[in-house]
Amino acid sequence: MFRSLALTATFVMAALSPAAALEVTKTADVAAPPPKVWKTIGEFCGIGDWHPAVEKCTLSEKGGKKMRTLNLKGGGEIVEEQVSRDEKKMDYTYTILQSPLPVSDYKSTLSVAPNGAGSKLTWTGSFKAKGAPDAKAQEVIGGIYEAGLKGITEKAK
Repeated sequence: MFRSLALTATFVMAALSPAAALEVTKTADVAAPPPKVWKTIGEFCGIGDWHPAVEKCTLSEKGGKKMRTLNLKGGGEIVEEQVSRDEKKMDYTYTILQSPLPVSDYKSTLSVAPNGAGSKLTWTGSFKAKGAPDAKAQEVIGGIYEAGLKGITEKAK
């Protein structure tokens, strides 16, 4: 009986423990110096200039934090908050507050680093799948990152 009770407790604890965060990282090499690539990325709402899925970006502030509302081509809206930005390191981190994406607890960083005569772009994020299998959530986020990195690469030439 004690063994049965211990086994039940183990299953209950496993069911109640939070799901492990998923991660996605995508990179791209750009044949332009880091300052030029960082300038191409632009300010927090610069994503509207280089990401092909973003129709419009509206910048706002809440509690001293920069917010952006992304209106997506084909419909949908994403609200994000900039958590940090480092001009010297050439990176920024943000979280998603509201979106139709199959993720929750999302936090992401976009960064530029020297790479020989050019630059290396890195977009990485951690999140939990929401309403979709883990692999599908990772595929969606990976696709967003790839499209964005391609957009930056093409604009920075």
